[in-house]
Amino acid sequence: MPKPQETAVYTHGHHESVLRSHTWRTAANSAAYLLGSLKPHMRILDVGCGPGTITADLAALVPDGHVTGVDRAPEILDQARATAAGRGLTKVAFAVADVHALDFPDDTFCVVHAHQVLQHVGDPVGALREMKRVTKPGGLIAVRDSDYAAMTWYPASPGMDDWLDLYRRVARANGGEPDAGRRLKSWALRAGFTDITATSGTWTFSTPQERAWWSGLWADRTLASAYAERATEGGHASAERLRAVSEAWRAWGRQEDGWFSVLHGEILCRKDA
Repeated sequence: MPKPQETAVYTHGHHESVLRSHTWRTAANSAAYLLGSLKPHMRILDVGCGPGTITADLAALVPDGHVTGVDRAPEILDQARATAAGRGLTKVAFAVADVHALDFPDDTFCVVHAHQVLQHVGDPVGALREMKRVTKPGGLIAVRDSDYAAMTWYPASPGMDDWLDLYRRVARANGGEPDAGRRLKSWALRAGFTDITATSGTWTFSTPQERAWWSGLWADRTLASAYAERATEGGHASAERLRAVSEAWRAWGRQEDGWFSVLHGEILCRKDA
């Protein structure tokens, strides 16, 4: 029987405007819900590791263990390797993998971690089952995903409303679920987990520097990334509409009272011993 493959298309791609966000992510700002459970000896699998900044942080936190970072995009793994090498980390490795069919034996890892992954896959329940398979009995599966419909900002902006509507339609057309955060517990139950701790966390952007950074990367992503290509090629938006959305982001970023919050759902699932 052939192995199942991911049916969704990664909405964002790896344009510089996307990596500007991904390389900002750390274990502290993106995996705090997991860190208290880590032990120095643990073997960790980081699924969808991207440029490897969280992976490297996790490796530093398990000095007597080992971390393996995997991603479906081979081209991003060179950057992940450079990130780890630049920090002098040796107990870390990277490989190409599909979360629906991980090339590891059963019961291999103490922790399997995925940040902003399940919103982009074709079968999130199947992905969770596969993550569980490669986790040791008593080990943890840790998943965090944003929830686009729960993102909120001030001041109100029709152009930003248009961005949210457009992004959610493009992501779903690509086979993903942009409002994944609220669904994580439900997916985990369907995957057969019984020991689930569900929490939430946020990123907030409000200082002038934060607003400039967050609005700038989304303004650029709207015009130049794989997301922009998929929005136009899929018939979801014209180039003119994308330019208007991009400018709405920049206008929001210039607002002195501007504030933006990203809600994330989080689950820690323990595999039955």
